[in-house]
Amino acid sequence: MNAIHGDSTTWDPWVKALQGDRAHLLFTDPPYCLLTRRRKTGERRDPKKVKNEGPEVRRFESVGEYRDFTKAWMTHAQACTLPEAPWIVWTNLLGKAPILAEAQAHGRPHCWGEFTWAKRTREGNSGEEILRVVEVALVLSPVAMPALAAAAPARPWAVVAGYDDDGEAATWGSHPNHKPFGVLEALLRTYSQPGQLIVDCFAGSGSIPAAAARLERRAAAIEKSAEWAKRVKARLAATSFRVSVT
Repeated sequence: MNAIHGDSTTWDPWVKALQGDRAHLLFTDPPYCLLTRRRKTGERRDPKKVKNEGPEVRRFESVGEYRDFTKAWMTHAQACTLPEAPWIVWTNLLGKAPILAEAQAHGRPHCWGEFTWAKRTREGNSGEEILRVVEVALVLSPVAMPALAAAAPARPWAVVAGYDDDGEAATWGSHPNHKPFGVLEALLRTYSQPGQLIVDCFAGSGSIPAAAARLERRAAAIEKSAEWAKRVKARLAATSFRVSVT
């Protein structure tokens, strides 16, 4: 397992992370298409009054800028994944169109569907539980989705879970893009096999590579923040130890 501090819109981190290999699956959670908040005068709004703000959150001036950003990292992803490898990319609503357009241009023209995370909230009334959907995982492939055999299990397309159902978010820094294992497990089991190489080029706190390692996949991770990359390395080491002793 390999975790690299670097910018995945550039080539070198991919080379260091994959060490000459090509991944069987790209599974990643890039910055979402959140636009810079400005007043009518053009001044930037006070970050303290904006939701989803912090050093881990990147904002873009336009959807066009986000598409350029997506093109930059997908260019390297195409070179570093096997030709038949599926890509699973988490996104918010605004990011879907640029991601789909660039995926088509980079060898993944078929979107098999959207895997929806229905996130539990603390809101509720009269015994009801309110779920919020703010992000989906696009399942992208070089080939059209084949029909399932009658006896085959259904492909998963949704999961209900809280942000920190397994307590791992708090353990590893509560990154805004954290995903509990229960959200990632079905996708990893469906689109990869034990021993295969999974690459996450926006690792955050390491949710995806740690889940991959837990399921006996090989994990390669790239993270731009030095602080978070250090956490990813520590998390993968801890996960590897747990797997080896169980």
